Amino acid sequence: MSLQCGIVGLPNVGKSTLFNCLSNAKAQSANFPFCTIEPNVGVITVPDDRLNKLVEIVNPQNTQPAVVEIVDIAGLVKGASKGEGLGNKFLSNIRETDAIIHVLRCFDDDNIIHVDGSVDPIRDKEIIDIELQLKDLETVENRLQKDGKRAMTGKDANAKRFVEVLEMYKAALEQGLSVRTVELDDLQQEAVKDMQLLTNKPVLYVCNVDEGSVVNGNKYVDVVREAVKDEGAQVLFIGAGIESDIAELETYEEKQMFLEDIGLKEAGVNKLIRTAYYLLNLQTYFTAGVKEVRAWTFKKGMKAPQTAGVIHTDFEKGFIRAEVIKYEDFVHYGSEAKCKEAGKMAVEGKEYVVQDGDMMNFRFNV
Repeated sequence: MSLQCGIVGLPNVGKSTLFNCLSNAKAQSANFPFCTIEPNVGVITVPDDRLNKLVEIVNPQNTQPAVVEIVDIAGLVKGASKGEGLGNKFLSNIRETDAIIHVLRCFDDDNIIHVDGSVDPIRDKEIIDIELQLKDLETVENRLQKDGKRAMTGKDANAKRFVEVLEMYKAALEQGLSVRTVELDDLQQEAVKDMQLLTNKPVLYVCNVDEGSVVNGNKYVDVVREAVKDEGAQVLFIGAGIESDIAELETYEEKQMFLEDIGLKEAGVNKLIRTAYYLLNLQTYFTAGVKEVRAWTFKKGMKAPQTAGVIHTDFEKGFIRAEVIKYEDFVHYGSEAKCKEAGKMAVEGKEYVVQDGDMMNFRFNV
């Protein structure tokens, strides 16, 4: 399931350093604007202790974790919505992603140039917000001009609903609000689902902090939290420089000792990857056998046939039933056979909504 999070931010906020920590792909990192031009894509393993536990129990020949794609997108400057700098390229790259990881500089360092001369994460946030909003406003106005009169004079209820939502979006954008703040009912959401507006994507704000702030954050993080409290967005703080040092260590034991020394239980990138995964509305089910233990990614709310189709389209076409064991029961009893003996294997049909952590076995016929 190919869904992507795009890392965005102004030049020199630590985007590429953070991306390098997340991925084996190495984006160029330098102390001047426009360093990253073409987006780098990293396929990132999602840390999951449940998978590790299943491997310990089953001892398979192969293990396949869930992954998420992270895209490092070129730094943005004022005027991007009008094509300034790398604006058009930047905005088109964001449009192709499914969620946004917005990196904000939340540390002081005179040796690292800030494109606007001072550290102010709220100003930086608003620069990007405004550019995305201006581009969305342009898109909405173009669609209203194209479809507005025809929709309102015709009898197509969905077309009318589409235009009504566009008017709501236009009003919000003109007030400096992102369209994700506009509350829509299910029919309204369906009417505009293909619009791919930039400010309708879910956002995670990542505060890049100094070494002394990686445990408890700092004044900049507090200001960001207050500023985005009404957006329904999440805020994480992470030290990209520290994460880079951790990534250079060779063994798990060395990394854990380093983390303990600075007061952390796990690397910040692990939290970031998991948060990005859930930001994309993704969940995981497992298949487990002696040949392979595997984590499969599916969209939250999917029913059994659709999640079967994640493995192969034939599984969905010929779906008969799903045999489901809850992860906790599998860990408790230690095998599929023992779960079945204990009555802990459920047989589910086409309407079953798969839950995060389900152990699945599909029966199908094509």
